[in-house]
Amino acid sequence: MIKWEMIDIGLIQLESNAFLNQISLVSKEQNTAIKETETFKCNFEMFIDYPNKIYNFASWLKEQNILFRFIDWNLRGIAQVMFVNNSFSGIIILAGLIMQNPWWALNGIVGTIVSTLSAVLLGQNRSQIATGLHGYNGNLVGLLLAVFSNKGDWYWWLLLPVFVMSVVCPLLSSALASVMEKWDLPVFTLPFNIAVWMYLAATRHNIYLTQNFIQPINPSPNYTWSELNVPMLLRAIPVGVGQVYGCNNPWAGGIFLVALVIASPIICLHAVIGSSLGILAGLSLDSPFQKIYDGLWSCNSVLGCIAVGGMFYALTWQTHLLAILCAIFCAYLGEALMNAISVIGLPVCTWPFCLSTIIFLLMTSNNRAIYKLPLIKVTCPEENRKFYKDMRKHEQPE
Repeated sequence: MIKWEMIDIGLIQLESNAFLNQISLVSKEQNTAIKETETFKCNFEMFIDYPNKIYNFASWLKEQNILFRFIDWNLRGIAQVMFVNNSFSGIIILAGLIMQNPWWALNGIVGTIVSTLSAVLLGQNRSQIATGLHGYNGNLVGLLLAVFSNKGDWYWWLLLPVFVMSVVCPLLSSALASVMEKWDLPVFTLPFNIAVWMYLAATRHNIYLTQNFIQPINPSPNYTWSELNVPMLLRAIPVGVGQVYGCNNPWAGGIFLVALVIASPIICLHAVIGSSLGILAGLSLDSPFQKIYDGLWSCNSVLGCIAVGGMFYALTWQTHLLAILCAIFCAYLGEALMNAISVIGLPVCTWPFCLSTIIFLLMTSNNRAIYKLPLIKVTCPEENRKFYKDMRKHEQPE
C-alpha cells in the first residue's frame, strides 16, 4: 500500500508541475501580448499627440535662458511672414530658404535678428517681440534686397544696407501701429514695402549697391492655348507660395507648405487656394505664360486669401467665399500696380496684398457670419473659429 501511495503522490506532483508550467507559459504569452498592446498604444498616443508636442515646444523654450528664447523669437519672425506663430515651422521655412539660395537665407536671417533686436532695444511690446511680430518685416527686407541685387551671391557689402533697413522696420511698425490701431488693424508688411522702396529708390545709381532695374512690361506676344503647359501650371502653385519669400523653386514652395500644414491646415489650404486663384486671374487677362509659371501672379493672392480666410475673420463658409474674392482682387490689383509702378522702376512687393486686405477688413456687414475678430484675440484660424463658436454659444437670444 505504501508503494502505491508513493506512486500516486509522484503522479500528482508530475501533473501539478505540468499544470504549473502551462500556467507560466500562458502568463508569459499574456504578458508579451499586454506589453505589445501597451507599446502600440504608447506609439499611437505619441503619434496623435505629436501636434500638441509641437505647440508645447514654445512653452519649453520659455523656460530656457534668454539665448534660446531669442532664437525662438527669430524663428517665429521667419514664420510670421505667412501668419504662422510657430518656431518649428520657422525652422522648416528656413530650410526651404537655404535650399533656394543660402546667400538669400543669410540676408533674411540677418534682417530678422537685427529687426528683432532693434525692437527689444526700442522697448517695444515684449509679447509682440516673442511672437515674431517685429521680425518678419526684417526677414523680408533681407531676402528681397538680396533678390534685387545684381552683384550676385556673397557680396558682403550688401549686409550693410540690410542692417540699416532692418533697424528701420520696428520704427515703421511702431509708427504705423499707432495709426492702424484706430481701426483695429495690423500693420501687415507695410514696413517692409516702405523700407524696400526707400532703399531701391535711393541706391538706383549707386555703383556699389547696384540692383536689377524694374522695366515697364512690353505688350505680351499672342499666345495660343495649345502652348499652355498644364504641368507647369500645377508647378506654379507651390512656386506662388514660395514667391511670398521671393523664391521661385517649387521644392522650396513645397517645403513652405509643409511648414504651414504643421502649424495650421487651414492656413495651408488657403495658401494653395490663393496661389491657384492667382494663376486663374493671370490666365483670364492673357498674361505671358512664363510670368504665371514663375508665381508672380500668386504671391499676393496667397497672403490675401490666408488673411481673410480665417486669420482675421472667423472662418465660416461666408468668409471663405470672401477670402476667394480677396485673392482674386489681390491678383488684379497687383497687375494694375505693376504696370503703373514699373514706369518708375520699382517693384510692387506686397502692396497689393496690404491694400486689398485692409479694404476687406474695413468692410462692414450686418451678416453675423462675417465676424472680424478683435486684433487682440487673433491667434490661428483653428483657435479663432473656436473663439467665434464659443462666443455665439454664450450670446443671449434676442
